[in-house]
Amino acid sequence: MAKEVFMPKLSSTMETGTLLQWFKQEGDPVEVGEPLLEVMTDKINIEVEAYEEGVLLKRYYDEDEEVPVNGIVGYIGEKDEQVPKERPGTEDKLEPESLPETPAQTAAEQTVETEKEGGVRATPAARKLSRDSGVELSLVQGSGAKGRIHAADVHAAADKENVRSTPLAEKEAQANNVDLSAVKGSGSYGKVMRADVTSLPAEEKLGSEPLQGVRKVVAERMQQSAGEVPHVTLHTEINMEAAMDLRSQLLPVIEKQTGQRLSVTELLMFVGSRALQKHPDVHASITDNRITKQSSVHMGVAVATERGLLVPVIRDTETKGLAELVAETKQTAAAARNGTLPGRDLSGSTFTISNLGMYAVDHFTPIINQPEAAILGVGRMQDKPVVIDGEIKVRLMMAVSLSFDHRIIDGAPAAAFLTDFKQMLEQPYQLFV
Repeated sequence: MAKEVFMPKLSSTMETGTLLQWFKQEGDPVEVGEPLLEVMTDKINIEVEAYEEGVLLKRYYDEDEEVPVNGIVGYIGEKDEQVPKERPGTEDKLEPESLPETPAQTAAEQTVETEKEGGVRATPAARKLSRDSGVELSLVQGSGAKGRIHAADVHAAADKENVRSTPLAEKEAQANNVDLSAVKGSGSYGKVMRADVTSLPAEEKLGSEPLQGVRKVVAERMQQSAGEVPHVTLHTEINMEAAMDLRSQLLPVIEKQTGQRLSVTELLMFVGSRALQKHPDVHASITDNRITKQSSVHMGVAVATERGLLVPVIRDTETKGLAELVAETKQTAAAARNGTLPGRDLSGSTFTISNLGMYAVDHFTPIINQPEAAILGVGRMQDKPVVIDGEIKVRLMMAVSLSFDHRIIDGAPAAAFLTDFKQMLEQPYQLFV
């Protein structure tokens, strides 16, 4: 009997996956463990292996199509076995708990095992594509973790090799950030001429692209939060002189223990976790019209990656010392940027910090990461004149903004939390009493 091939659920937040490519054509033999298709989730790209052997009888989705989790994307069975001609509807889906989860996990594991073959780190799909296209893997720049080459990298390299253009066209494209592979050439045999680049509509010169992947997920969640949640934002400035003195003293100690430098973000996580413990009204979430006050602080940290904004989660931060917090945060943020962070580490936060202090940003209004009750936005530190005991003095000041869900929190408790957070940073040595 033919077996269904499902769109696997690869993270707790995944609702749909984009089918990037099939590795098999209809009628091709399939063995258990062979890469069958590549899927892009809201967080990662992953190759899905076959968990049945036989013949690929049917493919219901084309490449770049979105498929709901647990949707049937194809069938594997015996040759000439009959399967539905039309794409099965939602009524044909199995419940999530009855679906096999092992193949996706196995795919990730086997990808790692094979990536060092031949001295080049590459996925099985990339190696197959390399053999089929003739593109030498050693000449391809990998976009994955530690330079691992994905199939998309081989595609890009093949496209680049196939583009024929004049030097002036290349110069014009480089100056205007135009992808030559997307330009139709008017020269002999399709060679791209300078006029082909300069005559492009403005939106094509700007490299417009569809909203997809992580960017699409971020856009949907931000729009939903901004539209549904009544945001109120409180602003204050914090004298960071004492906190930065403390950081300077702890830097060599923590660096000796962990090999990593203590950042301002980790200092804010440490202090913020202690402040949240004192203010359970702020450390809450809302789901299905029920407010839940959280016990353990699972701190989300907004991280900008090439794939879009991610919020990896550091758990139980109220129990961790600064050295442990530094080591875990650095490791988690690096994994998020490399695209190797497990999906479970991208969900379940109870409070989020978004730090833009490394840019020329004084204040901003952060959007709440639902279902959390509040989010803290951090601006840059800079010397400012302040009045102390009737005299104007220069101090290192940092602006912070607390956006909170007014359905969950009133203004007074939110202001009390922000006041405590400010005092803890201005008198950080009291944290050790």
